[in-house]
Amino acid sequence: MQFHILTLFPEMVENGLQTSILGRAIQKGLIGIHAVNIRDYTQDKHNKVDDYPYGGGAGMLMQAQPVYDAWKAVAKPAEGKKPVRVLFMSPQGKTFSQEMARELAQEEELIFLCGHYEGIDERVIEEIVTDPVSIGDYVLTGGELPAMVMIDAISRMVPGVLKNEDSGVTESFQENLLEYPQYTRPEVWEGKKVPDILLSGDHARIDKWRLEKSEERTKARRPDLYEKYDLPGRALEYLLKDKMLHMDMIEDIRRGKADILAVREDGVLTKDRSGGAYRITAKTKDAGERLLSLTDPTGAVYVCHQKFVLTSILERFGLKNFNECYQVIYPKKKAPDLPEPDGVVEIRELDETYAANVEAHYHLYHDEVYIRERIASRQMIGAFLDGELAGFAGVHNDGGMGMLEVLEPFRKRGIGSLLEAEMIRRELAAGHVPYAHVFVENEISVALQKKSGMRFAPGSVFWVS
Repeated sequence: MQFHILTLFPEMVENGLQTSILGRAIQKGLIGIHAVNIRDYTQDKHNKVDDYPYGGGAGMLMQAQPVYDAWKAVAKPAEGKKPVRVLFMSPQGKTFSQEMARELAQEEELIFLCGHYEGIDERVIEEIVTDPVSIGDYVLTGGELPAMVMIDAISRMVPGVLKNEDSGVTESFQENLLEYPQYTRPEVWEGKKVPDILLSGDHARIDKWRLEKSEERTKARRPDLYEKYDLPGRALEYLLKDKMLHMDMIEDIRRGKADILAVREDGVLTKDRSGGAYRITAKTKDAGERLLSLTDPTGAVYVCHQKFVLTSILERFGLKNFNECYQVIYPKKKAPDLPEPDGVVEIRELDETYAANVEAHYHLYHDEVYIRERIASRQMIGAFLDGELAGFAGVHNDGGMGMLEVLEPFRKRGIGSLLEAEMIRRELAAGHVPYAHVFVENEISVALQKKSGMRFAPGSVFWVS
């Protein structure tokens, strides 16, 4: 991997990067350091590269021309050639992280632009820079130190640079965890003994201990990192404590359809990727308020699992429309006792030719575009009597079963039960837990859920829009 550094102080960069692990990596040809003196490209006879800023102000600015020409000599821009990313060391840039180091290590070349004085003419920054990057919220005299920090971190991700290939990925900040405590000889120092577990030889227990210590240390020292750590695992750990109430959120995560926005000791906030609904559960009103502050209420739909969260949503965002639902779950892994079609009624997947018919009869009045999308996803079935569509059902884009409607001429013939049973079987076959949200006032649907063996979760779920 080749690093080009555009700088006014090439010796500073070269001397700082030629030692220890990086020095050996350079000798092996694993990485290359190419420091380019911007002064070599000035057209000023006195070798000046700076001038006073237009509009006045303290200090001097680096001029665009020498910076641009130095970049051109290194990048060699040409039509059809993949452009080399240019990282500008600036406190205004995105904060550098281990994740960014890992991403940048995939590049074959990188160019680092190191500013000085009061900065660089904005026009050349706009012309050549692809990634403004900061190493922290403080100001340094130049960009060389940040560039050296970044090159060190990126180089560790380059295969072969570290002797132990695992050491580059099992240290601080891996998976948003700080590194666990480490010990070496002697076994006892100043009366302090190495933890017994590390002397046990039981590597499974040692790995578990190290993970626990990493979690403890991160939670105590860097709660901001811990907030990002293993979001699906931590969210499920919280939600499974009351899985009946939270089955919609659990299934959304298990199916890979949820963006997990926050996991706290007192609540969880997710956003469904398909339907865009925020799902929220909290232990207290205050916890719910803190989670709601992370959402954008503009045109939002909320699914909340406590009455006090519903109250907060209505009051906080001035919303008025909500529906109270029962959450129902099929509790078994198989469905042997559910009714099967008897030969008179045929059940099969719907195709797009039925979209307009379904839309015309669906009582929630979803538009035909939504219906077509559900059909295209193979998530809608129809019941047919003598070749005529008698009813239909499906799975919503958020994973909940529903959309069940029996056309009026065919009601009271058990068609609803057949459709419900088939949806349950299909969900089980897909490895899902069948669940649905049923309006509390829909007595017919409530009776159907009970007849189909669906279990009712305690409490209610509220849809707010």
